[in-house]
Amino acid sequence: MKHLLIVYHSQSGNTEALAHAAAEGAAREAEAVQTRLLRAVEAGLEDLRWAHGLLLGTPENFGFMSGMMKDFFDRTYYPARGRIAALPYALFVSAGNDGSGAVREIERIARGYPFKKIAEPLIAKSGVTEEMRDREPEGFRLAVTEAQLEAARELGHTMAAGLGFGIF
Repeated sequence: MKHLLIVYHSQSGNTEALAHAAAEGAAREAEAVQTRLLRAVEAGLEDLRWAHGLLLGTPENFGFMSGMMKDFFDRTYYPARGRIAALPYALFVSAGNDGSGAVREIERIARGYPFKKIAEPLIAKSGVTEEMRDREPEGFRLAVTEAQLEAARELGHTMAAGLGFGIF
């Protein structure tokens, strides 16, 4: 049995919805792959040691990953050195802008673990325009779309299938 770890942080619920969708997709391979879905604050070194593959999810906060995702990396980076194999990973980001800052920084950190990127990042853009912000300046947010959730399901399924078949 292979193990897939999904680690995410969410404040608005968008990244959490993507994480649950990814777990739904991974569940299609439940006979071969066990999935563990954890908030970044709950995940630690033992979870990384358990995993054969990793999905990371974060909102884009000020053009960066969330503070809790950064905290996960801070707590596990040095303790993981030499204690985990190179894990295949993929990333999903819920973004109000383009998500590139969060992706860039996570990919930089991932190379140091080492994690192996197996797919291009899924960036679920909210599509909030300046006009929308002007109309509702107090915390205006759009939910992720069904198409974005389906893309997250596909990402989860792809990772789990790859692990199950020994591709990753």
